[in-house]
Amino acid sequence: MENTPSINELQDEVIETFSDLTDWMDKYQMLIDLGNELEVLDEKYKTENNLIDGCQSRVWIQCDHIDGKLVFTADSDALIVKGIIALLIGVLSGHSPKEIIDCELYFVEEIGLKDHLSPTRSNGLLAMIKQIRAYALAYYNKEQAE
Repeated sequence: MENTPSINELQDEVIETFSDLTDWMDKYQMLIDLGNELEVLDEKYKTENNLIDGCQSRVWIQCDHIDGKLVFTADSDALIVKGIIALLIGVLSGHSPKEIIDCELYFVEEIGLKDHLSPTRSNGLLAMIKQIRAYALAYYNKEQAE
């Protein structure tokens, strides 16, 4: 069995990476860099169904269920938002629906993201998390039913 880091280990890595940066301009730059590194989302997934409600910018999240794990790909038309979704899927992608449902996403608070986002971006962040959890719940329920 491959040794995939747990969600909490991945969150701790994010916290560590961001704790090295003291200036918020550097942190924003880090988010932009992460967004730029995000794998390009295939145009066929940029649909209304994958569009996140509650985001000021356009954000698409595609979820695939592969070997009992959820694999997320995403894109946004806003650089910082793209970085935020890159962080989220970096932490959550490749885990089982149950792991995603059960986890507490403490890294958002720890790196001070909530405090440094505009209210609309903050709402967008919550909407992205909510959508990822909704996918996880749907797949978890489907697994339970099988």
